[in-house]
Amino acid sequence: MAAKCQISGKGPQVGHRISMTRSKVSRRAKKVWKPNLKKVRVMDANGSIQTMKICVKELRNLKKSTEFSRV
Repeated sequence: MAAKCQISGKGPQVGHRISMTRSKVSRRAKKVWKPNLKKVRVMDANGSIQTMKICVKELRNLKKSTEFSRV
């Protein structure tokens, strides 16, 4: 399974790591920022338990939500 949040769809972002001098264009390296995912068991409104990969931001929102509850 890919590194993607199953609720929000947040996935890896790509960009450049730039050196501190920033004087030369050749001093840029590719970098990937990955989301902070946790594997969590949640219970939906029907009562069924699922294991999902959720980013921490959505996990905090999940605690406030009424449609899911953490098991």
